[in-house]
Amino acid sequence: MKLKLGIPKGSLENATIDLFRRAGFTITTSSRSYFPAIDDPEIECMMIRAQEMARYIEDGVLDAGLTGRDWVEESEAKVEAVADLIYAKQSFGKVRWVLAVPETSPFQSVKDLEGKIIATELVATTKRYLAKNGVTAKVEFSWGATEVKPPVLADAIVEVTETGSSLRANKLRIIETVLESNTQLIANVDSWRDASKRRKIEDIRLLLEGAINALGRVGLILNVRKECLPAVLNILPALKNPTISNLSDPDWVAVHTILDEITVRNIIPRLKEAGGQGIVEYPLNKIVM
Repeated sequence: MKLKLGIPKGSLENATIDLFRRAGFTITTSSRSYFPAIDDPEIECMMIRAQEMARYIEDGVLDAGLTGRDWVEESEAKVEAVADLIYAKQSFGKVRWVLAVPETSPFQSVKDLEGKIIATELVATTKRYLAKNGVTAKVEFSWGATEVKPPVLADAIVEVTETGSSLRANKLRIIETVLESNTQLIANVDSWRDASKRRKIEDIRLLLEGAINALGRVGLILNVRKECLPAVLNILPALKNPTISNLSDPDWVAVHTILDEITVRNIIPRLKEAGGQGIVEYPLNKIVM
């Protein structure tokens, strides 16, 4: 069994390859090839633009792949949505397709764009959004550099953003959110029905979700006298309850927990004050819930 897996080429490429690395897969790319190597003999990878991924998976060229939910909806492809994977190009959150206009324009809502020109790469979704709001406007496909088109080449744009910084840099302001999106693992309908392929896809889903769960978190282990344990537990926030293990010395226990990495610098000194000893912080690759 060989699972044909699509890896998104472009803005999501590096983040996706890094996520697979955390999940336990090594993907090696080459600028001269669209078929990266992967250290799993049951998987064959192919680099595909996220915008085209859903169509090739629907047609069976690929068994599964990663792309944005926005592009699945844009193409209206009939595929199986296996998992939402909340990561993006710059952050580990969702992205938004927003309706934006020049800072100096009088437009305040989509209703003000009746008869106007809107530039976007997300044409079909934008047309559906306009129809839902009872607005008739001309939607033009944008081949790139969409932010520079208003006000000369378009009255407004629909563009994807994570932080809004690029829009602000081009003196644009957001007036509405058209669509919120995140990366999805999707599968071909027939491949999903195939028992061996489905099991492999579900294994990949499990490992990728585990890698996402571990992002920004670390493990912490420390030893503490039993008499100091309540004070230590009062300091520790935990994913669930900390794990407490007996040591060979009956007066001592080991405490294992998982923390947000950003909190550790504040917590470790307090744990030391509360009686913690042998405190060890270690990185996490996966947390399987």
